[in-house]
Amino acid sequence: MTSPDSGVPRLVIAAPSSGSGKTTVATGLMAALTGRGLAVSPHKVGPDYIDPGYHALATGRVGRNLDAYLCGPELVGPLFLHGARGCDIAVVEGVMGLYDGAAGEGELASTAQVAKLLRAPVVLVVDASSQSRSVAALVHGFVSWDPEVRIGGVILNKVASDRHEGLLREAVDSVGVPVLGVLRRAAPVETPSRHLGLVPVAERGSDAVDAVAAMGAQVAAGCDLEALVGLARAAGPLPGGSAPWTPGPVPTHHPSRSVKKSTPRVAVAGGAAFTFSYAEHAELLAAAGAEVVTFDPLRDEELPEGTAGLVIGGGFPEVYASELSANEGLRKSVAELALSGAPVAAECAGLLYLCRELDGLPMCGVLDASARMSERLTLGYRDAVAVSDSALAGAGTRMRGHEFHRTVVERGAGAAPAWGMRTPERRVEGFVERGVHASYLHTHWAAEPGVARRFVERCRTS
Repeated sequence: MTSPDSGVPRLVIAAPSSGSGKTTVATGLMAALTGRGLAVSPHKVGPDYIDPGYHALATGRVGRNLDAYLCGPELVGPLFLHGARGCDIAVVEGVMGLYDGAAGEGELASTAQVAKLLRAPVVLVVDASSQSRSVAALVHGFVSWDPEVRIGGVILNKVASDRHEGLLREAVDSVGVPVLGVLRRAAPVETPSRHLGLVPVAERGSDAVDAVAAMGAQVAAGCDLEALVGLARAAGPLPGGSAPWTPGPVPTHHPSRSVKKSTPRVAVAGGAAFTFSYAEHAELLAAAGAEVVTFDPLRDEELPEGTAGLVIGGGFPEVYASELSANEGLRKSVAELALSGAPVAAECAGLLYLCRELDGLPMCGVLDASARMSERLTLGYRDAVAVSDSALAGAGTRMRGHEFHRTVVERGAGAAPAWGMRTPERRVEGFVERGVHASYLHTHWAAEPGVARRFVERCRTS
């Protein structure tokens, strides 16, 4: 194993555009290297929650996100080292095209920026299905666009035949970039999608396991694994001063408090309906002194005994609206906790679950609001400021977040807004009422660890 201080061997898997096959290659490479006995650290550029689930299946380790917009460029290296601690190699899957980042923000949050921050070589996955010699111009353009981005090799995807492969290799050789793999045009590995991307691992069970195994076999057969590992080992040390991120020390119990109060139990929603959660959130809650327990709103009929606070992240409640609505016991348990004033933090799917209804089906009724599916996709990074004091953030707290949903919430009266967006229209969004903080905005708490500490302290005192 390699110490983080000496530089974890690492690769970034990128592509000229979405749909080129980088998820198949990245996940397959993780699985193939794991199958060879290496401890592989999986990472994903950007806010995506779904791909890390497949990465976790491939490696047996938690998939972690690296997002320079949500967390700031200064945290990319430390968060990477935190996830890669004790691993032999790290594989980072990019987002969109190599140089695509936050709209109107230059390279910010792009795969290229993360690769530079990590000083990691890039492997470019090229969909070669409709080109031959032109691939040279494409690769040359990506290699020369930013001299600080080191493209160490190319993997050619969707290659039709031996003759096609020969033409492609000759073209890429003229650019001076090695071909590190060739994947033939074949029936795609089964990774079904719907309105917000791939179907999460938690919903697919053994089918997801089979899909990841097939990706691993495909990459092992078509790629030069030894050359890829050698390229990763040539990455060298991270920029000076980088140290692993830490959620902080677990605080010592105050002797005058009961165990229940000094170590409040925080219930975190999980299961197939609520799969969107960053691993660092639970780590921050635990470091702040909470006992973190997971429950499944599709199966559990009440909250875990002794719950003092509740965190409900994102996911697909619209897909499971009938089952969530049918679990009346849990809906009542959630409503009773919220009405008691206990801290509740809900993001996106969690917000919908707390509404009176979703597409006409009864939900928890914590908020005077109704939710429905919409044809319109709301997508993008947001720069936000807390406009109301809540269990999660004090008024004036600035955080960056990400919205990604096809639902609309129609609010009633009573609750104050949670966030004000720093946009020309100064839009406000979300709900703050009693101990509840509910919003469409997905945030990464590592950027503002005080929110976890504040939440746990409110759990102790509520």
